[in-house]
Amino acid sequence: MSTESTFTLPDGQQVYSKTWKMELSEQSLSLSMDSVITEGNTYYDLFPSLASSGIEVRAFDQRGWGRTVKTKKDRGNTGDTAQVLSDMHSFITSTAAYAQDTKIPLFLVGHSMGGGQALTYILHPESPYHSATKPTLAGVLIWSPLITLDPSSQPGKITIIAGRIAARVMPRLQRYSPLDPGLISRNESVTKNYEADELCHDTGTLQGLKGMLDRGLWLEEAGVEFYEKAGYVPLWIGHGVEDKITSFEATKALVTRLGGKGDVTFVEYEGAYHTLHAELPETTAKFTRDVSDWLLARCPAPVSSEAVSGLGESNVKSEQKVAADPSKTDSEVSKAKL
Repeated sequence: MSTESTFTLPDGQQVYSKTWKMELSEQSLSLSMDSVITEGNTYYDLFPSLASSGIEVRAFDQRGWGRTVKTKKDRGNTGDTAQVLSDMHSFITSTAAYAQDTKIPLFLVGHSMGGGQALTYILHPESPYHSATKPTLAGVLIWSPLITLDPSSQPGKITIIAGRIAARVMPRLQRYSPLDPGLISRNESVTKNYEADELCHDTGTLQGLKGMLDRGLWLEEAGVEFYEKAGYVPLWIGHGVEDKITSFEATKALVTRLGGKGDVTFVEYEGAYHTLHAELPETTAKFTRDVSDWLLARCPAPVSSEAVSGLGESNVKSEQKVAADPSKTDSEVSKAKL
C-alpha cells in the first residue's frame, strides 16, 4: 500500500512525501532522493516491488521539484548545496531514530541528480552527515548518478562561465534546459510519459544549476580518503553503459577511486539508457532483482560507522574488474567548500 503526506523542513518549507510499505512489519527502510527527470511517483513498479519484498520506501520531492512545486516560480528553486544537503539531512534524521529503535536497517537511495546528492551527502567532509546528528545507514544505493553530464549533453564552456557569473547576482533566475526524451529510456512508453508529465519541468535556477555542477566537480576528484571518513558505508552503484544524460565513465572512475577498501558493488547494464527502473522489461527486471537482493542481503542489522571502520581489504564487486587508482591524492580536494 502507499500513502501520501507532507514533510516540513526546518525553515517551514513543506515538501511532498510518499511511502510504500507492506501492511505487515517491514524488513528494512529505504529513503529515496528524487532526480531532475523524476519525482516520487515516476518510479513505476520499482517502489511497489520493493515494498512487496518487505522493504518500506519513503520518498520526497525536493524543493523545486515534483509535487513540492506549487507555482511556476518555485520550479528548480533548490537553494545552494548547503540547503540541499540540509534538506536531505532533515528528512533522513526524521526517520533514523525510528529505524534505530525498531532495529530496522536504514538505506539511502538516489537516482540521477539524487544519486549525485547522495554521494555528496556521505562523502563530503562538510556535509551534515558528518555532524553530531549523523544517522546510522546500513547502505547507500544509487543508479545513474549525476557526477558529470555525458559529453554529448554538456552545455558549452561559454554558457557555463556566463551562468556562473550571472548566478552571483541573479541566483533565482530560472533557466529552461529541456532534455531529449529519447535519451531517458529505450522504452517508448516511458519517453512518451515523460513528455506528457508537467512535473518533469526541466527548469533550474542559476544557483541550483551552479550547485549541481560544483558537486559534480568535487565528486570527479573525490577518492577513498573520503569513503574512509564515511565509515566505508556499504555502497551499490548501477549505471547504463549507453546513458547519454549522466556520464557512465565518470561513475566508473569514481568506483575505481573508492574501490581500495570497503563494500562497493558496481553493476554495468549493457545497452541501457538513463532510467534503469523504467527501461526495456528485461533490463528493468534485472535491475529490480539486483536492487532488492542487495538490500535484503543487508537486512539482519543496521551498519554503523563504528562497525565498519575496521574494514580493510577490498570487497569490490563488479561485472568488470576495478583497477587501483593511480591518480593524485585527495589532500587538495578536501579543501573544497560546499
